Amino acid sequence: MRFAVCVFPGSNCDYDTFYIIRDVLEKDVDFVFYDQKDLSKYDCVVLPGGFSYGDYLRPGALAAKSPLAEAVVEFAGRGKLVLGICNGFQILTELHLLPGALLPNLNMRFVCKDVYLRVENNSTTLTKKLDEGEILRIPIAHHDGRYYVPEDELKRLEERGQILFRYVDRDGNATDGANPNGSVSNIAGVMNKEGNVFGMMPHPERASEDILGSHDGLMLWYSLISD
Repeated sequence: MRFAVCVFPGSNCDYDTFYIIRDVLEKDVDFVFYDQKDLSKYDCVVLPGGFSYGDYLRPGALAAKSPLAEAVVEFAGRGKLVLGICNGFQILTELHLLPGALLPNLNMRFVCKDVYLRVENNSTTLTKKLDEGEILRIPIAHHDGRYYVPEDELKRLEERGQILFRYVDRDGNATDGANPNGSVSNIAGVMNKEGNVFGMMPHPERASEDILGSHDGLMLWYSLISD
């Protein structure tokens, strides 16, 4: 399996993601830059966290106008795997590859801390190595992570099983206090209805080795590469 890690001006989790794929998963991986247009030789494209184009206008908006973003749309349209993490999630919503939008956190502050996630659907390519209801501890680091969809769309996401993760407390309860940014229905990650494009605000690449304090993100990567 061959990965591509997207690099935009302002990306800052690209090397972290590259390292996990190359040195922990031991898979082939390349950096692909914002002006590249061909992703045909890859099996999975990862859009990492950071502040693409300085988050000017709004997070992900300018990156979504790049040649690489056009290639990502074409790649996803062929049913290939796409994972957007944090800023990558923001870019995927700007491209309308994922439903909803990422708005400023309710407290209007940058939030950087470990959070607990509950796996809502373990029958996806990203979560199949996990148990439904399993609790993960994975860090977040964002200012614009408040996921929003209108109520009717939220209902459709629920019905289709498109909600991947919810913010919960350590006991697995999706409370207001466990919600770090005000996301609707405590949503931390979703996928498209076709099941090949995934977005999440927490950073699994920062929780994939014991030395980082948690390896709970590692099973997401293993899910991606398993047959």
